[in-house]
Amino acid sequence: MASQKLRRVLLKISGEGFCKVADRGIDIAEVSAVADEIVSAHELRVQLAVVVGGGNIVRGAELSEQGVDQATGDYMGMLATVVNALALQDLLERRGVPTRVLTAIPMQSVAEPFIRRRGIRHLEKGRIVILAAGTGNPHFTTDTAAALRATELHADALLKATKVDGVYTADPKKDPTAKKYDSLSYMEVLNNHLRVMDSTAISMCMENRIPIIVFNLKKKGNIVRAIRGKQIGTRIQ
Repeated sequence: MASQKLRRVLLKISGEGFCKVADRGIDIAEVSAVADEIVSAHELRVQLAVVVGGGNIVRGAELSEQGVDQATGDYMGMLATVVNALALQDLLERRGVPTRVLTAIPMQSVAEPFIRRRGIRHLEKGRIVILAAGTGNPHFTTDTAAALRATELHADALLKATKVDGVYTADPKKDPTAKKYDSLSYMEVLNNHLRVMDSTAISMCMENRIPIIVFNLKKKGNIVRAIRGKQIGTRIQ
């Protein structure tokens, strides 16, 4: 069931959105396509904050499996998100859209530090706020960072843009009988251990009544459809 148009949203883009499917690194053509979609959303006059992942460059979990201390690997992953944020900022501003990059780890030479009230003010002024470096703490995912920032910035919804078109009963690439959910409750996600976002992120959204919309980033127009309240992907509320 469709809902009304959203006023302020938190868009979570995984690192996979910055490269071709099954690839690594930054592919400017892919980032340009994402930037075009974000610009279309911005033209709806919605206040838009974006949390970026960094898995296309560094995955802290993979490094820890190879012997790197988990906290160190997580910090490396946070820095990777800053690289993605700067790439996205450049391509958005080339399209005439004002942006600000705010980081949870201070690095004043390239971005502003994340200050909640400053972030809200940027949104009110019509700037796209790109949020990098996760929560600034190891042992937390960028999904948790997205849920935290959505809460802090009083977002109407968390839009999780990913490589699949919703939440399934199983991995659709491995199980051809997997079925897609149109909607789920937070508790269904937690109790059935559905791999949408980590449990901390789901719980935070549940406590603050922030709906989550999971959809395919690569399908043109999906971000706009989600903001307009159209039925796409899977809605968790």
